[in-house]
Amino acid sequence: MPRTYNQKLKLLYLRDYLLRSTDEDHAVTIQDMIDMLARHEIRAERKSLYDDLRLLGPDGYGMDIIHSGKYYKVVSRDFELQEVKLLVDMVQSSNFITSRKTSSLIAKLETLCSRFQAARLQRTVYVRNRVKNMDESVYLNVDAISEAISEDRQICFQYFSYNTAKERVLRHGGRVHTVSPFALIWVDQNYYLLAWFAESGELRHYRVDRMTRIRALRKRREGREAFAATDMATYTTKVFSMFTGEATQVRLRFADRLTDPVLDRFGTDVILAPEEDGHFTVTVEVVVSPQFYAWVTAFGEDAEILGPPSVREGCRKHLAGVLKQYET
Repeated sequence: MPRTYNQKLKLLYLRDYLLRSTDEDHAVTIQDMIDMLARHEIRAERKSLYDDLRLLGPDGYGMDIIHSGKYYKVVSRDFELQEVKLLVDMVQSSNFITSRKTSSLIAKLETLCSRFQAARLQRTVYVRNRVKNMDESVYLNVDAISEAISEDRQICFQYFSYNTAKERVLRHGGRVHTVSPFALIWVDQNYYLLAWFAESGELRHYRVDRMTRIRALRKRREGREAFAATDMATYTTKVFSMFTGEATQVRLRFADRLTDPVLDRFGTDVILAPEEDGHFTVTVEVVVSPQFYAWVTAFGEDAEILGPPSVREGCRKHLAGVLKQYET
């Protein structure tokens, strides 16, 4: 490579080297920089490097470069280490991101910090073990849905499930669904599409990673009034794990120690009515389903459905059905 061309790259190599090889706890010397540039066939003198560092520094390009004696280091970046760790944890804990894509994204996130800090991120990732999605098509699905929403167009798609051989099986006989997409919702580590289904005249939700062959149509979206009237925070609170069921006002009783999970589920605006025996009651609107019963009964004797009677009886039948499976 011509020498003059290499010289034009010097500032870029120097910037990358400082970002990757220094942080608050690690520094480099002018000689380290000269050696690094030599590996890229770039000759550099000390005086020119002093000028380059001033050019890259706070009074020039804006990098937070400080030096103490003969040592130089970058002490702050666009993302703090704690922020990168947070992003890594979000990627690692997301079910819809496959293991392969997780590794790829984390490798890119590592470039936001020094190589020493990146090693600490890898150790954080190593101890985690979460179930990951089998299919990367969800990224394409999210992109296709987002584009259709921005262009005010309906979409069509097919819905599928996996069989015991982990093979896709189209649901509803391979029927093609046509809907008007309005929002992507992130619930319980999965993406869901909230869309207007004209055939039944209602808003419905679909798991994005179970959608396939998504195609945007020329038709404009319908159901704007219904979507505008929907409170998204209330909607996601009522619909437990995005399963269908009847929305009902339910009165529940919990032990005081369950305040945190109740507020996590229903939000901090819910009214908690304390009782004298170390319990409290709450009245909320929920979608009554087996998943709702499972959530309540998971707390054992510390949680109870007080009413209405139909929901209480539904929970009793749910438990009886579960118990029957374990009878000898």
